[in-house]
Amino acid sequence: MSNKEMGTVAPAVTDVAAADRSEAAAAPDGAVAPAFVVTTSRQFPSWLADTGGSLALSTYQSGKVILVGTNRQSGKLSVFERTLERPMGMAFRDSRLVVASMIQITSFVDAARGTPGAAGYDALFVPQSASYTADLDVHDIAFDADGRLVFVNTLFSCLATTSETHSFKPLWRPPFVSRLAPEDRCHLNGLAMRDGRPAYVTCVAETDVTDGWREHRTSGGVVVDVTSGEVVCRGLSMPHSPRLYEGRLWVLNSGAGEVGTVDLGTGRFEPLAFCPGYLRGLDFVGPYALVGLSEPRENRTFAGLPLQDRLAAARVGPRCGVFVIDTRTGDVVHWLRLEGVVSELYDVVVLPGLARPMMIGFKSDEIRRTVSVE
Repeated sequence: MSNKEMGTVAPAVTDVAAADRSEAAAAPDGAVAPAFVVTTSRQFPSWLADTGGSLALSTYQSGKVILVGTNRQSGKLSVFERTLERPMGMAFRDSRLVVASMIQITSFVDAARGTPGAAGYDALFVPQSASYTADLDVHDIAFDADGRLVFVNTLFSCLATTSETHSFKPLWRPPFVSRLAPEDRCHLNGLAMRDGRPAYVTCVAETDVTDGWREHRTSGGVVVDVTSGEVVCRGLSMPHSPRLYEGRLWVLNSGAGEVGTVDLGTGRFEPLAFCPGYLRGLDFVGPYALVGLSEPRENRTFAGLPLQDRLAAARVGPRCGVFVIDTRTGDVVHWLRLEGVVSELYDVVVLPGLARPMMIGFKSDEIRRTVSVE
């Protein structure tokens, strides 16, 4: 493993651990693989350091979990990457970081427990357990009040939990979905928790036929109350990442590039800010919202969305990265941008109290040498 300066960082300097890059960025037929370039706004590294925490980002498009922190000794931004197969939703509680990937949900445990190692990392996430789910297209995932994992089973249009004997155990499905079937009927994708229980979900459409949501991507998106089964907001464009924070229900109106809140009294979506990208991944630090941006893929799923017109009107192209938005004003106060091999993000998770984390992967000798005793 090596740390080296990578890409162009404006104006901060970045330490990047190139853990699995040779496998993740390999290009076919001897072609040159695109670079992994990280740039930030002027004060992003110092702002992140002041929070005392770091970020975990997942990008299924290039198969990476990216840990963004700060090196206290050098003052540089620290970027550590690991290769996983199609990582999507993530959740963090205490010392556990859970990552949903192609066929499994893996629980990583921090073996460092706040004690910096020789390289200055104060967190070492080691794979400890996994539940093999098969390819359920798992999206958001969360811990419930009892520490059980609750995840969005998009293929079967339901909320589910892991099982010791089966691929999953269904917990709930929207009332407009008539039965469990591996048909991705409504593209259920996002989950908001309240007091350790599922509270709200997002769906791209209220459809009950195989892949029916694709015909309603522009304005068919809904937010559903899990307890009552009622739709509390309609008219969204491919919504994602519902989150309850400080008494408000936040949602990403992804197909329009908007982050905002839902007025549960009127059912209206109230946009706070426009971001130049397809939005997925939302977390909070104090009064700041951290929003993940992606470059829309050139396929039918992303074609014809309101985002295209918004970008054209603003005369900007789509970006991939993280925007830090002041929830009091809607201003983008800091940003981090990813270019090259990474063009899409799925989830953004804050790791409070961990300034510079790293992760043991499955494709290096480190996993054979890392041993802990309870």
